[in-house]
Amino acid sequence: MGMMRILDQLLQVQRGHLLAWGPVFLGLGIGVYFALPVEPGAATYASVAGLGVLCAVPALRPQAIGLLARAALLVVVGFNVAGVRAHLLEAPVLSYRYYGPVEGQLVHIDRSGRDHFRLTLDEVRLRNVPEDRTPAFVRLSVLADDRLPPVGARIATTAHLLPPQGPAEPGGFDFRRHAWFKQLGASGYTKVAVMMIEPADTRLSIARIRQNITSFLHQRLPGEVGAVAAAITTGDRSGVNQATLQDLRASNLAHLLAISGLHMGLVAGFVFGALRFGLCLIPALALRVNTKKIAAAVALVAASGYLALSGGNVATERAFIMVVVMFGAVLMDRRAISVRAVAVAAFLVLLRRPETLLSPGFQMSFAATAALVGIFAWVRDSGLTLGPSWLRPVTALMVASLVAGLATAPFGAAHFNTMSHYGLPANLLAVPVMGLIVVPAAIISLCLLPFGAEALPLGLLDAGLRWILWVAQSIADLPGAQRRVIQPDSTVLPLMAFGALIVLIWHGRLRWVGVIPVVTAFGLWTQASRPLVLVGTTGQLVGVLGPEGRALSRDKGQSFAARIWLENDGDVATQTEAFARWNATAAPRQKERTTVLPQEVHLDAFSIVHVTGRGAARLLRTCTSQEIVIATVDIAPAGPCEVFGPERLRRTGSLDIDGLGKITTASEMAGIRLWTGARTESGNQTEAYQRPGVRSLAALGSN
Repeated sequence: MGMMRILDQLLQVQRGHLLAWGPVFLGLGIGVYFALPVEPGAATYASVAGLGVLCAVPALRPQAIGLLARAALLVVVGFNVAGVRAHLLEAPVLSYRYYGPVEGQLVHIDRSGRDHFRLTLDEVRLRNVPEDRTPAFVRLSVLADDRLPPVGARIATTAHLLPPQGPAEPGGFDFRRHAWFKQLGASGYTKVAVMMIEPADTRLSIARIRQNITSFLHQRLPGEVGAVAAAITTGDRSGVNQATLQDLRASNLAHLLAISGLHMGLVAGFVFGALRFGLCLIPALALRVNTKKIAAAVALVAASGYLALSGGNVATERAFIMVVVMFGAVLMDRRAISVRAVAVAAFLVLLRRPETLLSPGFQMSFAATAALVGIFAWVRDSGLTLGPSWLRPVTALMVASLVAGLATAPFGAAHFNTMSHYGLPANLLAVPVMGLIVVPAAIISLCLLPFGAEALPLGLLDAGLRWILWVAQSIADLPGAQRRVIQPDSTVLPLMAFGALIVLIWHGRLRWVGVIPVVTAFGLWTQASRPLVLVGTTGQLVGVLGPEGRALSRDKGQSFAARIWLENDGDVATQTEAFARWNATAAPRQKERTTVLPQEVHLDAFSIVHVTGRGAARLLRTCTSQEIVIATVDIAPAGPCEVFGPERLRRTGSLDIDGLGKITTASEMAGIRLWTGARTESGNQTEAYQRPGVRSLAALGSN
């Protein structure tokens, strides 16, 4: 009872500030759902629901027990919301490699990492595939350099399709989970022309308006300027090439390209400020009505239009919810910008799309917003000033850029393995131009477009975007503008976020206890280690970590896995450079008069034997207990070695082998989930989840 009394006193002091913890506990429940190794069945959901019922009555009490019960209820709600959404989005997934005709309606165009156009289709038809087993959405990379049909057209082509693939390494980003929540049942590529078999609907619609505006911007602002203008206006980034994207990332300006919180805030803020200023110029109106609420209502309408115009993607939807909360507070005479407003926005976003909790966009946008609100609230409440009145806008911008950069840097480094050294000066040079010139010019030009008077604002838009692109290129060209960062352990970001939330939300001296988990997280990050050996899902690519970095067994091909491995290592080498390390590390296992030989890498506790092709497989007749054989063809050498051929790798996925020879498979790490192809309700392990390779070579040799 003494502990409960102390806890009650601590929590009672926090009354009025506990709302911000709501999305934290909701997110905890969502995180528990995604962390489970086995898809929960009816019994699990019943148990969780029972826990919620037990917490319902004490949750009504005002004491600490009531607050703890409400927190538990939010965890239960988060768990169930994530599970329900995962089941509601269930859609057919292609179960084999497909080659043949593909037909569907074009709904989205973007670019792949290789700078190819990528088409997303719905209403898909595949040859000899029943309708109830046809994916809801299919994504194709177009290798042919042809003019693409407009969005909304029905197209046909011949393509290679694959089911969504698992992680490039055990515990890595699982594209299957990402695709599941997008109902993306297959992806692939086509090398032939894409034919339009039915034109797009010519009736006036949001999609048609977006397409017309995109085409207009590309025509009036040719080159990369028009492509970036279309990206920030309609969300169509298909015209932006990889070189521009790389410059923006290296200079920490990539956020200017994504329609998210900054753009939505600038659009709504510009409309709100311009309208309120204009109404105040009419004394008869300004003295009789609340111009602030009128401006807020119109700004909400403008934000809604921008949401529709930009395509309504997840990031834009998230930003729109935050704007709705902010202007809703204005209409209700509440403080518009506060930690509570951020908490309500996060709560609504997680209820709407619980899977976004795992996305970099959600984590970075709310980290930046919460940090900015917290810092400026502290400045306001402490009575500090940011210098003379004429200097405050500049000082506020510098503080905002510094705080947002520091808040998002750990998440960006963890997810993308990069850090920009000159992000602060780049943002100081580019963000004011975006807010003062680019966004107002874009809004005014679109408003004047029907009247043919858009020339002047378009000129300002062109000048502003050219400045931003010049800043991005100049910063990216500086020596050491960007560096690679090693992938942290999976506990680092949650621990860091938990500590930061305590510092931000808790009131009183105990808030500084949150510094401990933050410092601990950074300490764990500095001690992060990478797998000694990585094996790709097909066995064609093997990577061995050495003193000079990871050595890769191929100089080309399997480039996606190669890039992911090197990035997670914090390695700046290209695949070709990593292959040169392989030549210095590996040696032919035996001498034969052929150029195709099994390659062997000797490590302290074991050896890796890589067999590519049938010729090399015929040469490997025997093996020892201290060898792990990775083969691209079926092989059965005599001896007690561990063999991973194509069939076994299809079940296990990619492999992680540590210094003692312990093998961890991607299927083990991913578990039995909806997106891994599991359909079990009893919790029994399927063949894909069995651990055929998780044992040490020491144990293997003793058998």
